[in-house]
Amino acid sequence: MRSEKYVYNPQTLQFEKVKLTKKSIFLKVFTFVSAVVVASFCFYFLTSEYFPSPREKALRKELTQMEYQFMLLKSQTERAQKVLNNIQSRDARVYRIMFGMDPINSSEWNGGVGGHDPYQWTSQLRMSGNTLKDVYSEVDKLERQLYLQSCSLDELEKKARAREEELASIPSVKPVRLDHLQRDVQHLSGYGIRLHPVHKVNKMHHGIDFTAPEGTSIQATGDGRVVEVENKKSGYGRSVTIDHGYGFKTLYAHMAQIKVRKGQKVKKGEVIGTIGNSGTSTGPHCHYEVHLYGKPVNPIHYCMDGLSPQEYQEMVEKAEMANQSFD
Repeated sequence: MRSEKYVYNPQTLQFEKVKLTKKSIFLKVFTFVSAVVVASFCFYFLTSEYFPSPREKALRKELTQMEYQFMLLKSQTERAQKVLNNIQSRDARVYRIMFGMDPINSSEWNGGVGGHDPYQWTSQLRMSGNTLKDVYSEVDKLERQLYLQSCSLDELEKKARAREEELASIPSVKPVRLDHLQRDVQHLSGYGIRLHPVHKVNKMHHGIDFTAPEGTSIQATGDGRVVEVENKKSGYGRSVTIDHGYGFKTLYAHMAQIKVRKGQKVKKGEVIGTIGNSGTSTGPHCHYEVHLYGKPVNPIHYCMDGLSPQEYQEMVEKAEMANQSFD
C-alpha cells in the first residue's frame, strides 16, 4: 500500500493530503535518472581506470608498444636525415669543385610546405598525437629532400657525362705509342723555330715530329670526326685532320697509309694510319699538330700519356731545344 503524505495547513488548522503535480513528478524522475547516469559513469570510470578488463589491458599494452615503435621510427628518420644532409653536403662540394656550379639552395633544401597544417588531425589523439606529428613531419621532409637530391644527382650525371665526353675528345696522348717510337721520346723536333731539313733555313715548325719505323701505327689522340684527308706529293704528303670539338683539331702528316675516310668518327687510341715518309720529309716520322680555335698551339702540352711529371718536364725542355726538323 502506497504511503500518503500530509502537510499541516496553518490557515485551516488541519492536515491536508499532499497532491503531486505532473511537474513535480517529472522533476523527481529526472533527478533520479540523472543520479543513476552520473553514478553509472563514475562507476565505469573507476572500474575501467583501476580495474580494467583483459581486453582493455591488451589494448593498453599494444598502445604502449606502438608508442615505443614510433619513437624508434622517429630516431631512425633522424639518423636518415643526418646521412642525407651529409650526402647533400658532398654533392655541393662536387658541384663547386668539378663543375663550378651552384649547389642546391639551402633555403629550398630546408624549406617546408606552406598552407594549412597537414598534421592537424593528430591533435585529436591524446596519447600519441605529438609523436605521430613528429614522425610524419620528418618523413615528409625526407621525402621532399630525397626528391631534390635525386634531381641534383640527375643534373650531376648529365654534367659528368658531358665532361667525360669533353675529356675523351680533348687531345691528350701522343699520336705514336711510346713503346713504338724509334728514338727516346725526349729527342724530338718540337714546336717553334727550327732548321728546315731541305731548304736549310730557320722556319716556324707548327708541330712535333715523332720518329718511328715505317708502318708503325698512328693513333687518334682524342675522340672526334675526320674532316680532311689529303694525298699530296709535297708538303704534308698523306695527311689526316680530325675535329675533336671544343675548339680542337689535330693534324697527322707524312703517312704511308691512311686507314680512315672523311666524315668518319674515331675514338681516342683508334688507328688512323701508319708512319711514312710521304711529302716533303727526310725520314719516316709523324708530323703532329694541334690547333685550338683555328690557331696552332704547342702539341707538347697535349702529350701527357705514359710520363711522370718529371719525365714530362724533361720532354718539354728537349722539345724546346733548337734543332733540325724532319719536314
